[in-house]
Amino acid sequence: MTLSTVQAGIAIERARLHERNLEAKRLEAQLNVAMETQRTFLPKHDPAVPGYDISGHNTPSGQVGGDYYDFIRIVDSHLGIAIADVSGKGMPAALIMASFRASLIAEIRNNYSIRTIGQKVNSLLCESLEPGMYVTAVYGVLDLANHILTFANFGHNPPVWLKRDGQVEMLSEGGVIFGVDREATFEERAFMIQPGEIIVMYTDGVTEVFDKDGDEFGRDGLIEVIRANRDKKSAQLAGAIRDAVSSHAAPTHVFDDITLVVIKRPPAP
Repeated sequence: MTLSTVQAGIAIERARLHERNLEAKRLEAQLNVAMETQRTFLPKHDPAVPGYDISGHNTPSGQVGGDYYDFIRIVDSHLGIAIADVSGKGMPAALIMASFRASLIAEIRNNYSIRTIGQKVNSLLCESLEPGMYVTAVYGVLDLANHILTFANFGHNPPVWLKRDGQVEMLSEGGVIFGVDREATFEERAFMIQPGEIIVMYTDGVTEVFDKDGDEFGRDGLIEVIRANRDKKSAQLAGAIRDAVSSHAAPTHVFDDITLVVIKRPPAP
């Protein structure tokens, strides 16, 4: 092998390395833009509404994911509350989440029926999503004057309703995931929130966490933390859940986004 051949090989390898470095920088820049865009979709502060203590929380996993929550003012006495999770990671998930958010807010402005909102959003996503992609969500409207929450669960993790007497009910009524069945229909449910009761909405990054023995934190672990911290402020309860999830995880566990919405009607004085 001649000297010129060796030098040519080195030059080619340097060019390849340079191109790989440029591509890595381009991808990093795209991810940074996507992460910043995703952060702008999340509420900048918790809603201040009479008679309730409400808090949202998101701990990102370090990569662009598809978790989303929002507080949407409808009229003075009605607050829309949403939480959602998009299949997949990275830029595709971020783009789908942006599309879902835009569709949801547009339909909220046009319709008061949660069933109708669900059907409209589902139809739009069925048209735009690639096969295998989908969105799970819970959307509810809190009537602050009458203390009634009307909601639908679209294939999402069932929120935990901790009642005044300590009993727990999982809020599963609604229908299938978004973006799969164009003909899907949905139902909604309404119930009254009593003083001292708590509703916790969450994504699977909260429950699908495993310790070193392979035991899942799961729904039971979540309920246990809610019961143990029910007297705390909603933001403190969300923090206690996050800390419990982190403590449960094995050192090698790869975290997903941890997203929570806590709705608490404080006990009567």
